[in-house]
Amino acid sequence: MKASIAPSSLLATGSGVPALAAALRYLSYGWSVLPLRPHDKQPLVSWEPLQKARPTEAEVADWYRQWPDANLGIVTGEISKLVVLDVDPKHGGKDTLERLQQRLGTLPMTVEAQTGGAGQHLYFRHPGYTLRNRIGIGQGIDLRGDGGYVVAPPSIHPSGGHYQWAAGRSPVDLALTSLPKWLLTAAGISHFTRSVGDWRHVVREGVPEEQRNSMTAALAGHLLWHGVDPHVALELIQAWNQTRCRPPLDESELVHIVRDIARLHDVGLREALSNMQQLT
Repeated sequence: MKASIAPSSLLATGSGVPALAAALRYLSYGWSVLPLRPHDKQPLVSWEPLQKARPTEAEVADWYRQWPDANLGIVTGEISKLVVLDVDPKHGGKDTLERLQQRLGTLPMTVEAQTGGAGQHLYFRHPGYTLRNRIGIGQGIDLRGDGGYVVAPPSIHPSGGHYQWAAGRSPVDLALTSLPKWLLTAAGISHFTRSVGDWRHVVREGVPEEQRNSMTAALAGHLLWHGVDPHVALELIQAWNQTRCRPPLDESELVHIVRDIARLHDVGLREALSNMQQLT
């Protein structure tokens, strides 16, 4: 979604109110916006209707005439065709994301905002099916989708820091990209994108060498999401790896992948993995 739409005529009315100018600009991108309390994240209006219908330019202008110091939020989900990955380094989000990328794949270049609290908001294109918020998909990582919103530039964080677009990664500079499938499956969202028939095929036929890492992560996420005990999930995936993967993954690599996915699902694998520490 590259921003090439001419600014609304109402943008001129917000020239002295940065949040108003930004809100009208985001509205022109097709994003649903809402006003937030100054230096805060709490909405100033009932925002549930904004998940189904974007506000008008006149409504947005009226908000900022009434609250000129208000922060600015963007409603995520289908209404804005947005999903945002919220990475909080204070709670280990940066390390979690780096570890996942090392194991499963790199994130594509996409629109990015730097939060006032030193975190990252990575903006992705909505997948087209209901994708609700997932809080704590990994340590320090949340997913904002249908039913959510994010604080957007040029808002001010309670700490006094400013939300701003990362250099060269604003919605003017870049088009939104899709969430990588490995992140969806690692977060246990694979059931939205794979049918029962797909899973049966994977289990029966296995996967070629270049798909082993991503499918191991997907299968682990699928099993854990459906409540399979992590000890059992590990044993099943080990058996599948040995009999279906061509060639099988190295045992230590498989254990690392399953361990990372288990951490995303906040389940304990220490006991199950204790007898394999020599492999890692």
